[in-house]
Amino acid sequence: MNIGLAAEASGLPPKTIRYYEEIGLVRSDRRGNNYRDYSDKALHNLRFLARARALGFSIEECRQLLSLYADKDRASADVRGLAKAHMKEIDAKIRELQAHLNVGPRRRRVAGRMVVDQHTRSRNRIVHQSVRFS
Repeated sequence: MNIGLAAEASGLPPKTIRYYEEIGLVRSDRRGNNYRDYSDKALHNLRFLARARALGFSIEECRQLLSLYADKDRASADVRGLAKAHMKEIDAKIRELQAHLNVGPRRRRVAGRMVVDQHTRSRNRIVHQSVRFS
């Protein structure tokens, strides 16, 4: 599958796919014309990366998660541990945002709820989706 089709199937822009390949998160084969050719496994990893990044995982956390996925002897607790650490970061971010809101009392409640809800949704997606590899 060429990069355009991989981009369409994964929901990632071609530029992002090239970047992920450059930093070693994804590999592609090369055709005779030197065009990239993405396997089903590479497409699976691209879709996973799109979900994980949307949930706020860093590039390095994604690298660790992909490594854990590739390691068939890994304990599922390792993956859960990374997800829980990420949830703690989100919780800390929520507390920090709540502490730093400097608007009037009425607006604070509304603005605070919007900010908290945004991060709470991210956290809940992590809890409910966890880190799915399928």
